[in-house]
Amino acid sequence: MKNNLKKTSKKLLIYFITIILLLILCFKLYYWLDMNWSTTIRNWFSDNLMVHHEISSVNETYKISTIEPNWHTIKQIFLITLCITVVLWATSIFIAAWLYAEKKVNQTISNANKMVHSYMIENTAIPDIYKEENAELFAQMVEIKSTIQHHEQILKEEATRKNDLIVYLAHDLKTPLTSIIGYLSLLQEIPEMPITQKSNYINITLDKALRLEKLINEFFDITRYNLSQISLEKESINLYYMLIQLTDEFYPILQAHGNTIKLQANENLILYGDSEKLARVFNNILKNAVAYSYPDTEIQVFANGNEKEIHIDFQNRGKTIPKHKLESIFEKFFRLDESRSVNTGCAGLGLAISKEIILLHGGTIWAESEQEQTTFHITLPS
Repeated sequence: MKNNLKKTSKKLLIYFITIILLLILCFKLYYWLDMNWSTTIRNWFSDNLMVHHEISSVNETYKISTIEPNWHTIKQIFLITLCITVVLWATSIFIAAWLYAEKKVNQTISNANKMVHSYMIENTAIPDIYKEENAELFAQMVEIKSTIQHHEQILKEEATRKNDLIVYLAHDLKTPLTSIIGYLSLLQEIPEMPITQKSNYINITLDKALRLEKLINEFFDITRYNLSQISLEKESINLYYMLIQLTDEFYPILQAHGNTIKLQANENLILYGDSEKLARVFNNILKNAVAYSYPDTEIQVFANGNEKEIHIDFQNRGKTIPKHKLESIFEKFFRLDESRSVNTGCAGLGLAISKEIILLHGGTIWAESEQEQTTFHITLPS
């Protein structure tokens, strides 16, 4: 309060001093003009603003001189002066208002910058800097900061999952590699090993080598996902025959797990898209369906559509996916089940890549899971 009174008193003092100096300047100017230009001004006034008349008597014995104002010229000068005064007054008002507005805008921007810096950078609490006139700005700042923090949290979680996955893969590479080296060393040390035993060791070595290949491919998937962009090469696709082909390719995997696939689709479904990329999507979803379904159960695939959209559903019976995990299932490097991922070699990229491919096609993909039944839904434009 005291600071405000001091500032007001200082402004008033400066104002009065300015008025006094202007008055002194006016008096000085007046006296200077009176001393140096008095005669010149009087002559100009007499020549331009006064009219001289001479009136003669009847017999012209004498003449009378009269002087009267030149009202016509005076009115013109008055009108011009009035116009100039109005223009100057309006101009001065406009300039003063413009300067004031500029000052207020600059002050507002400066205050906003300080508030934004205090809240966004220094993490100052809202009540400490809140002003009612900036309520809308504060609301936007809170929303922006909340969004930024949410994105930062997602990136941190993604980076953590990625780092954990790389550590897991690097560690898991040692197991099959150690087995391969061990069995090959035995085969080298015992050249006359019985055929049955040798065949068994070779089969184990091949199995471990295939496991090693899967893990290495996971490393490539992790690097490729961020280093390359997915581009589409669209063409007309017979969706029914694509799904038939995929189910045939999955026969060995299904047999090993005791599962079967039941396809219910319209044979005339034609889809315009990238066949290779869409095959990858369906492949990823079927892999998940097999990996997370109960043994000896049926996996159902439905496909139907109309002139605008095609709907594809993949349904399997297995452990119900919790809702909080279901919301993250399409995020990069998200693994639904740590113990299951060790067996499947899943890097948590399949569904994330699948979602990106579907979105590039202008479609949607989502999942539902309840009562031990999980369904992946896909919609694509016809």
